[in-house]
Amino acid sequence: MQTAPPVVLVIEDDALVADMLRTMLSRAGYTVEIAADGVTGLARIAAGGVDLVLLDLLLPEINGLELCQRVRERESDVYLPIIVLTGQVRADQRQAAFAAGADDFLTKPFEREELLARVQVWVRARQRMQALHARLLHEQEQLRRSQRLEALGQLAGGVAHDFNNLLTVITGFSELVLQRLGATDPPRSYLEEITKAGERASALTRQLLAFSRRQVLEPEVLDLNAVVTDAEQMLRRVIDDAVELHTHLSPDLWPVKADRGQIDQVILNLAVNARDAMPRGGRLTIETANVELDESYAQRHAPVRPGSYVRLTASDTGMGMTPDVQAHIFEPFFTTKAAGKGTGLGLATVYGIVKQSGGYIWVYSEPEHGTTFKIYLPRELEGAPAATSAPARPRSAPGGTETILVVEDDPQIRALVRGVLDASGYTVLEAQRGDEAIRLGEEHADPIHLLLTDVVLPGMSGRDLAHQLAARHPELRALFMSGYTDQVVVEQGLVEPRAPFLQKPFTPEGLRRKLREVLDPAPPQPPSSP
Repeated sequence: MQTAPPVVLVIEDDALVADMLRTMLSRAGYTVEIAADGVTGLARIAAGGVDLVLLDLLLPEINGLELCQRVRERESDVYLPIIVLTGQVRADQRQAAFAAGADDFLTKPFEREELLARVQVWVRARQRMQALHARLLHEQEQLRRSQRLEALGQLAGGVAHDFNNLLTVITGFSELVLQRLGATDPPRSYLEEITKAGERASALTRQLLAFSRRQVLEPEVLDLNAVVTDAEQMLRRVIDDAVELHTHLSPDLWPVKADRGQIDQVILNLAVNARDAMPRGGRLTIETANVELDESYAQRHAPVRPGSYVRLTASDTGMGMTPDVQAHIFEPFFTTKAAGKGTGLGLATVYGIVKQSGGYIWVYSEPEHGTTFKIYLPRELEGAPAATSAPARPRSAPGGTETILVVEDDPQIRALVRGVLDASGYTVLEAQRGDEAIRLGEEHADPIHLLLTDVVLPGMSGRDLAHQLAARHPELRALFMSGYTDQVVVEQGLVEPRAPFLQKPFTPEGLRRKLREVLDPAPPQPPSSP
């Protein structure tokens, strides 16, 4: 696209000099405007669009020095180049001009080549400053958006934590009652609906935790081509028949390290978003590619770091988005859909998963011209992609006869856990606080095989409690539980890395299975060959 020529404003009361400058600069490709006095010149500068000022010092109404000072008082004109043209050659005039804010000083008469050279230098300097200023404003806006999303993420994580405690009680007791009802008992259908609602609420909290980057991740080395290929059949069921699905997968794609289930969720959410943007049908294209992001790209897309990435792109031919909508699409609960048509968590979940996986996501869209999401995941340099296979159906976990000390300050969760453990054959000790648990440990002479404790307790952490009890009961193993994820509690130093952890909300079956996982010793490893 052709750019408009730079605008030079000549503020000169001598008509002959002004006409000479107009001719000289016009032939060199500049747009020239003339102001015969300081008042007119100030008004034209204030209107904007001037790239350089050629200023005589001796002017009617307002002299050149005062005009310089007034221009520099305006924040928008701080970087507007001003070249003083004067027939006065006194040193004090030159010093006064620079002190007032002039950028350059040229004495009449001057050579044409010298004037054009100086104009060219200062116009280019102005253009560079404008580009830097625009980039600074862009980066500031990106920083504000990032900070806003970070604050929303912290809030979402806290809400999800508290909600998970409530869901543990709701879904846990519902399942316990269901286990005691026959298939034809009238209350069974009501409890099944309660359980389904609890499962849907659990899915919402997982999305909140994904946005806040606090969900449990199990990263592995992945081939994104294989992930996309495996997801194609599912995506074709999700999108309408009127939407065509195309994939373009780059050969020799670099591996990435991410959670397979979470990347599946990213692809699914982007596909659903594209489907909803094409109610009359269209085309969804998913692509992969190896890319190198250089320093120049990183500077334009803060906070991207230069390096090797695998790009996952999802493009649709839908209705597109305005800039105002794009500014909010990754915020939780933001949606442009009608009431009841969406939670506003789909793209927020995508954003959180990508960020927690060490990647970046950018959106490109224009109204009526579709939308493209580009996700950049860091190239993984070690290891090979794991082979994909269908997950095995979990078997019902057995009970046990060990002694378990349950420490939980929420009485409803404590009652639920006790009910599950009693029904599973365990001997149960329970405490509400850490000091109560320590007293129980001192009074109990027989072995305590496992400590099941919340991470945060009144007066002490679950980690400190486990250390103190181990001095009295060296056979003790510990299983920590929390409404937060293991990543968060590890980062905050509340539990040790790789410590056994149970995420709330959990089901009775999930609790039983995790207990056996911690209590049963791992099978011995075969000796390594020399």
